[in-house]
Amino acid sequence: MYCQLLPVLVLLLLQASCLRGRGTEPQGSSGEPPDKVSEAIPEEDGVLVLNGSTLALALQAHRALLVEFYAPWCGHCKALAPEYSKAAGLLVAESVRAVLAKVDAPADEALAQEFGVTEYPTLKFFRDGNRTHPEDYTGPPKAEGIVKWLKRRVGPSAMELQDEGDAQALIEAQELVVIGFFQDLQDDNVAAFLALARDALDMTFGITDQPLLFQKFGLTKDTVVLFKKFDEGRADFPVDEELGLDQANLSRFLLTHSMHLVTEFSSETSPKIFAARILNHLLLFVNQTLASHRELLAGFREAAPPFRGQVLFVVVDVAADNDHVLQYFGLKAQEAPTLRFVNIETTKKYAPVEVVPISTDGVLTFCHSVLNGEVKPYHLSQDIPPDWDQRPVKTLVGKNFEQVAFDETKNVFVKFYAPWCTHCKEMAAAWEALAEKYSDRQDIIIAELDATANELEAFAVHGFPTLKYFPAGPGRKVIEYKNARDLETFSKFLDNGGELPVEEPTEDPSAVGAPTAVTGLADFWTEIWGSPMEAWGPL
Repeated sequence: MYCQLLPVLVLLLLQASCLRGRGTEPQGSSGEPPDKVSEAIPEEDGVLVLNGSTLALALQAHRALLVEFYAPWCGHCKALAPEYSKAAGLLVAESVRAVLAKVDAPADEALAQEFGVTEYPTLKFFRDGNRTHPEDYTGPPKAEGIVKWLKRRVGPSAMELQDEGDAQALIEAQELVVIGFFQDLQDDNVAAFLALARDALDMTFGITDQPLLFQKFGLTKDTVVLFKKFDEGRADFPVDEELGLDQANLSRFLLTHSMHLVTEFSSETSPKIFAARILNHLLLFVNQTLASHRELLAGFREAAPPFRGQVLFVVVDVAADNDHVLQYFGLKAQEAPTLRFVNIETTKKYAPVEVVPISTDGVLTFCHSVLNGEVKPYHLSQDIPPDWDQRPVKTLVGKNFEQVAFDETKNVFVKFYAPWCTHCKEMAAAWEALAEKYSDRQDIIIAELDATANELEAFAVHGFPTLKYFPAGPGRKVIEYKNARDLETFSKFLDNGGELPVEEPTEDPSAVGAPTAVTGLADFWTEIWGSPMEAWGPL
């Protein structure tokens, strides 16, 4: 009897096991498991290709989904494509439970509108199938950065440390390590700390509530500690017991203290210099191929600590590819070694009034004198070209601007441009045509000024192109032109004495070629590097 029942029991057990297995397998709304759903979605170089019909399927199949909304003609999208595909491969290789996808936004306008896509590329992160509240991607446009950004979201953003061995291993493994020491890991301050850790991709984060680790690092209350393998080695950020952890203040603290006291200027370091949001920069221009110049670095570095967080000390090697920086400050390589001070919000530049020794005392004295208002800013100017007034479009520089623009007998219309500016190039033909049209009018001058090589005491130029009209008469009146940049509209403006007729709009934000303004910090970096620092703006 027992022998007869055994095969039946075994069969029943196997059937039950199979049913339990199928019961625990994740299902999409279609009833298919995720791998079957994914098979229905096309893929290119490891990236899912989605549209309005397949996005829902992808959200059902993948708990962590990063979607790029792109346009086939977009230059930034084309530059991102190989990095995005590489990131998809890295996610698989590192077993990160996140998937990359893309949507041709112009071809699927409904999806683009649903997610508020107005420029390309736009990346949205969807978690747990939530379609209504995706998170904007805020990481860098590089494969490693994309992977790190996703890791901080699908896994812990900070490693929990249990003992001294854990802490020491973490500190020794990276150049920059941030450890949050919290007595209660359920506290609201911990949530703020972990949220910051998700986005600070250039640092590694740990967290602990272990009393022995508090004691080991000499702490008695909640503190965030930055450990670094340079300069002071450590910087502490105590958590305010009454106000709690201020995420913005902590972010600013970490940016400030993660910078070297002295940073060498390069295309690699400039984004971090910009992100530090320290408005005052003191630059030492040296030729690093010369031993006598390299010897000056020690004194420069010794002067830096008192200004931590107030002035960023930067070394510019004139023997490297830094001609653009020299040009911005109106310097030649032969003038090194020399100091320059700049406030990157006002873009005001300062030079030593007399020869300053590049020593600790000399650097301290110059820095204090600028901060105390004892040194006046200087303004760049090209030399006046001999033929500045021989063409229909007159050439202005800093040295002749005041005399021409504020001539009380002339109506002067000036284009302030940057040589690299696309919008400036696009309107060049219309500006030349305007000058030709009014070349016989003795009371009208059409002019242009390279605002990257010439600075004015009267006002600063913060966008390109900027168009200003200086009407004849007393009072140094200035009218900024913000309308369509074509010959017809320019002519109406001039013929109507510096304003458009009533039937014309006074400002048309949608006008083709409306200026792309760059102000303050972005203006400074635009002038130095020749293009805005934004990583994701449309071309």
